[in-house]
Parts: sequence; structure tokens; C-alpha cells
Amino acid sequence: MCLAIPGRLLDIEGTDLFRSGRVSFGGVVREVNLCAVPEALVGDYVLVHVGMAIGRIDEEEARRVFEYLDQIDQLGEIRFSDDLMNGGGR
Repeated sequence: MCLAIPGRLLDIEGTDLFRSGRVSFGGVVREVNLCAVPEALVGDYVLVHVGMAIGRIDEEEARRVFEYLDQIDQLGEIRFSDDLMNGGGR
């Protein structure tokens, strides 16, 4: 299973196969290859998988993905806490 994370495109450098940009993932900024999304513009939200933008999405969809990821993280904490309370964390 693959997971692509949305991020907001902050800037763009280069052209064609050498096109890249800085993308913010909730405040964490990474350099991303943009050659697969030539239509992406500064301010757009892009889906990033293994350092490569593979598509564009709108801001509302990006917000929903971040909410889902937040829920998953909270579920992990709940499961971990339950496991410790039941003696499984030893």
C-alpha cells in the first residue's frame, strides 16, 4: 500500500524533468520533485509520495486528509494506552 501526503507548494525551481519545489507539510518543509505535475503552481496543494509530487488536490481535500491522519494518530495513542493498561506493554 502506498501513501501520498498533501503539502502546500511554497516555491518552484527549474524546468521539465529538473523541476522541483519546497513543499510544506503542516510546517515541515521538504524539497520535492515536481516533474510529474507540470501544472502545479506556487500555493497549490500537491500529493507527495517518496519525495515526488504525483498529483494536485484542492485545499479542502488536503484539509480532510490532514484530519484523517490526525484521527489515525489519536487512535494509535489510544490503542497504545489500552495495551499498557492491559499489561501488554511489558
